Amino acid sequence: MKYLRIGQPGYETPVALHEGKYYDLSGPIGDIDGDFLARGGVRTTAGFPEIDIAGERIAPPIAKPNAIVCIGMNYAAHCAESGAEPPAEPVVFYKHPNTIVGPHDDVQIPRGSTRTDWEVELGVVFAKPASYLESEEAALDVIAGFVVANDLSEREFQIERSGGQFSKGKACPTFTPLGPWLVTPDEIDDVQGLRLWSKVNGEPRQDSTSKDMIFSVAQIIHHMSQFMAFDAGDLLLTGTPEGVALSGRFPYLKAGDTVEVGIEGLGATKNPTVQA
Repeated sequence: MKYLRIGQPGYETPVALHEGKYYDLSGPIGDIDGDFLARGGVRTTAGFPEIDIAGERIAPPIAKPNAIVCIGMNYAAHCAESGAEPPAEPVVFYKHPNTIVGPHDDVQIPRGSTRTDWEVELGVVFAKPASYLESEEAALDVIAGFVVANDLSEREFQIERSGGQFSKGKACPTFTPLGPWLVTPDEIDDVQGLRLWSKVNGEPRQDSTSKDMIFSVAQIIHHMSQFMAFDAGDLLLTGTPEGVALSGRFPYLKAGDTVEVGIEGLGATKNPTVQA
């Protein structure tokens, strides 16, 4: 099953995409949020009316989560291009949930920014509370689905002006485009074998696979559950591969650019950039 949301901000309609058809889940479902996911989502689209989404805004596929927990430096090649050693344990930082926008919404270049960067990331959404998980197998059992994310970053804010924390360069408005779908785990054969890519103005930037993660999805969830409790609906971003502007190989984003990120089986985002 693929879940998505359509409509203008604050007026989104939850939708299921199943076998090529779209179904309106509004009414008793509420929204694609923690409560819905904790109930197991929908097992069948029987009884839900078909809906035509042509011309509709595609919204973020999940309603605002309680938390966005992010893992940094989780691909060896990205560590190398950043001039950092691979970490012994997952590096964690947070983004504000209000940074989430849809897969085609405008992305704002922050005021005073000259180093806004892109990062394609595999996002994991939780189906149930998770704390002190006993094993990596148990970690996989708490996943509601996977989503494409662009973990946009302002590198000067993140590094030179951070005071030692990443979040100042990660939590600028519109810095977490998501979508177009939340894809349930049964549709993904191997979460550690997905191709991830990004483009700027149609030109290739990143092209890698999730098998190059230093810490797998299961390892991250199990490890982080020893330090924090996740809620249903929370979003975990699992790191980005090499090919970002921080490497020095590409120019940073500027207003008027279009940035795309995508993951095999999960779709893609394509966001125009504007000046904040």
